[in-house]
Amino acid sequence: MQKVKVNGQVIPEEAIQFELERLVRFYTEHGMSQEQIRAQLQTLVQKAAEQAIGTKLLIDEANRLDLPVRDAEVDEQIEKIMRQVGGQEAFDAARAQQKTDVPTFREQLRRGRRVDKLVEKAVTGVEEPTENDILAHFVAHKEEYKAGERVLAQHILITPDGDTAHSKDEAKAKITVIRERVAAGNDFAAEAAVHSMCPSGKEGGSLGWFARGMMVPEFDEAVFAMKDGEVSDIIETQFGYHIIFKTAHEEAGDADFDAVREKIRDFIRHARRGEAMTAYVDELKDKATIEFI
Repeated sequence: MQKVKVNGQVIPEEAIQFELERLVRFYTEHGMSQEQIRAQLQTLVQKAAEQAIGTKLLIDEANRLDLPVRDAEVDEQIEKIMRQVGGQEAFDAARAQQKTDVPTFREQLRRGRRVDKLVEKAVTGVEEPTENDILAHFVAHKEEYKAGERVLAQHILITPDGDTAHSKDEAKAKITVIRERVAAGNDFAAEAAVHSMCPSGKEGGSLGWFARGMMVPEFDEAVFAMKDGEVSDIIETQFGYHIIFKTAHEEAGDADFDAVREKIRDFIRHARRGEAMTAYVDELKDKATIEFI
């Protein structure tokens, strides 16, 4: 993956990968088939890099403007995260794993909230989609909204720190212990938040809805063979060792307007807000030094 510098600072590859995973999840959830995803993967990678650049510029601009964020807003974010990871103890464990103290974590949340406020300012005035807009989009894209078979799942990934047998054994031993804790009743999302080496760990390991063929073959075969509510055995892929928690499964079916209305509303809203954000970020890009290295 090509590296990018923004105003002299290199954007981590993990940031671009995170944006790519978000794009794939979003388009999968809004009707794009696995064949379409594969055909457009290179375009999606380029778009992910552009979004990572935009995110960096927005963070820098939000910090420059020093938009005010109340302590109560930060408290609300912390409470939300605690609920997601399973309480105070899991929250503290996650911070300890990341070697982040409370003041530093609060400041990270404050910076994130500043970016949220900057985005809200940039999209002010964007029109909400009407029912006619939604119906017209459905009619024009009806084939794309045929429901393909898909699953909803979370996972925990442990990646060996090298290619040696010893490092692989260590990674497998670690995820074996994690699986035992999950089997004993520990919350899967909390374990993912603390231990998973995939960016999805920050979201409790959630991969969202995805169709057949979206994941590497070993992962794909395992998750589609599982029952809802089941935790997998340890799955080895090119990325390391996984355990999967499957929460739902939908069979293929015809397009249903009522079922996809809100998805289409969200898609149109996202597209319109995206256009407004693109224009705003383009203004920031004009003032920035961006290098592909």
